[in-house]
Amino acid sequence: MNPRLQQNTGEGLWKIKAVAAVLLLALAGLWGRAAYVQLFEGKKLAAMVRRQHLAAEFERGKRGEIFDRNGRLLAKSVQFSSIYARPVEIENRMHAARTLSKATGISVRTISKRLKNHSNFVWVARQIDDQAAAKVRKAALKGIHLTNEYSRLYPNNHLAGQLLGFAGLDGRGLEGVELAMQDQLVGRKAEFVMQRDASGRKIYLDAEGREINIDGHDVYLSIDSYVQDMAETAIAHAVNAYKGKWGGMLVVDVPTGEILAMANYPFFNPNMYRSARPGASRNRIILDVFEPGSTLKPFLVGSALQEKLIKPDSMYFCENGKWRVRNHTIRDTHEYEWLSASKIIRYSSNIGVAKIGLEMGAPKYFEYLQKLGFTEKPELGLPGESKGLIRPPGAWNDVDMAAASFGQGVGVTLLQMAQAYMAIAGDGRTKQLTILRDKPGTSMSGERVFDPAVAAEVRNMMISVVEEDGTGTRCRVPGVIVGGKTGTAQKASGGKYGKKHMASFAALVPGDTPRYIVIAVVDEPEPNHYGGVVVAPAVRKVIQGTLAYNYSLPNLADGESPVPPHSQMVAEAEGTSSLERPAHIPGADNFPKDRLPDVRGLSLRRAVEMMVTRGVVPRIKGQGNLVARQSPKAGSSWKGRENTVTLWLDRREESSS
Repeated sequence: MNPRLQQNTGEGLWKIKAVAAVLLLALAGLWGRAAYVQLFEGKKLAAMVRRQHLAAEFERGKRGEIFDRNGRLLAKSVQFSSIYARPVEIENRMHAARTLSKATGISVRTISKRLKNHSNFVWVARQIDDQAAAKVRKAALKGIHLTNEYSRLYPNNHLAGQLLGFAGLDGRGLEGVELAMQDQLVGRKAEFVMQRDASGRKIYLDAEGREINIDGHDVYLSIDSYVQDMAETAIAHAVNAYKGKWGGMLVVDVPTGEILAMANYPFFNPNMYRSARPGASRNRIILDVFEPGSTLKPFLVGSALQEKLIKPDSMYFCENGKWRVRNHTIRDTHEYEWLSASKIIRYSSNIGVAKIGLEMGAPKYFEYLQKLGFTEKPELGLPGESKGLIRPPGAWNDVDMAAASFGQGVGVTLLQMAQAYMAIAGDGRTKQLTILRDKPGTSMSGERVFDPAVAAEVRNMMISVVEEDGTGTRCRVPGVIVGGKTGTAQKASGGKYGKKHMASFAALVPGDTPRYIVIAVVDEPEPNHYGGVVVAPAVRKVIQGTLAYNYSLPNLADGESPVPPHSQMVAEAEGTSSLERPAHIPGADNFPKDRLPDVRGLSLRRAVEMMVTRGVVPRIKGQGNLVARQSPKAGSSWKGRENTVTLWLDRREESSS
């Protein structure tokens, strides 16, 4: 072989080997680096990748909706688009600011200032309209993102406004049920990996790739929208008619303890919470403490009966309407002489009940007030519930005890009063009230305060208040036994009682076997301030409307007595409810579709709804909110009369005498 050729071949082999060695070293380096990344930095890098993907999608879950007991919508969330930015991703801040300004109408200066934020997230504009969102989406600016947010809407405006409360811009409940049920209602706010299925539906996955639901849960209240509307209408009329400052009404279903209506007036529209006057959203029914006056008397008399200090026919001399206790004078509205314990309730004698209270003594009476729940919060779960204001019995003197006997010098809420009346309505046992539909644990198995016979006797006394010549005759409902108690309390001002009053009325319906409690109050009515005049008519309207709405209002025949004598009521066999509708008037479930239903006593809205569902639009005559009479009569065939059905509204004015 040529020596020169042999030399060149050797040099070539050496170069090939050198290149191969370099390649092997490079490959080994890559393998080593890959092994290092895989074994030692794999988890860290995978987390970084997940964060990058998560940062690309931001979503806020829809807040749960609120419904009444029948599934009628009370609060819902409406979807809007909002703009947010990740300033570190923006390439041209001024260009982005100008583009966003044109889309949203916000000044370039304001947006530019927001985009200068050095954080990884900043809101640019929230809850913008669809047109603005479309412009931002079309611009496709780097670092600028759109996300869905929800604005709260209350479709019934002021209906149950103070009870519902409202939710703020961030979807957080701020008052009422919205705050109380925040954990259940709130939609989750987070960043997600988002994928779409074959149908284009968004699927949200957590960091582990599992599908999740970010929406809040719905809440069903015990409130009945129709009963709530009737209560609000009635209490608003009472407040306006007597120039009161405020009014409240509760309607409670006795068997379940569910609250059917919680009405405050003046109204509050949660859609307008930002512009509402201060205090408009305050739920005074659960927050405000007031002196209940004579509506507290049934509990004092019931306690004395339970302790066997008195009997219904025990007689007390009522001092001809004026009695001195120490240096204070107690007065009655009439100059009564001797009254039985039953008539003390019927005629609402302050002197008579004060004498019973002094026999009982402060410690024992305070014990009953505690059992009835007057010294603790009712625990509906609503924010700010008050436990009332009652001093310990050791601080009471004879004057305090006498005053407390007729509801002065003790502070309670309307909610506490309704809960206490459950003991009289429910055969002597207390019962937890609830604002939630079908809440677990609601039963008639509360603490026993009165024996069943004692509770029945107190109910009989309350029946005489309405059905005989008592102070509550303006709450009579034809065909229904109503038990009631009036209340007229002086309001304290500057350490003494002035000329302002609180008028109230509590009703049990029917009075002998209660199904409903209706209790209401009007603050500072004038010129008349008596509960039997100011409040009782409003309670009557709600009783009529509620019974008619539930097809429980009797349809009286011509000439039939509206209410049997009290002696007959007491003698009626137990278990026969006054609420039972006469057999010839069908119930809601089996009313023939070709027959005219009985809408007398119903609210105008409910009556028209019933007619319209049967293809009939009635003619309306008169003014008012309740149907007083109808033509043709209930049960008539309306075939061929579709255009001749007429409803006359209740336009009667309440007497102030």
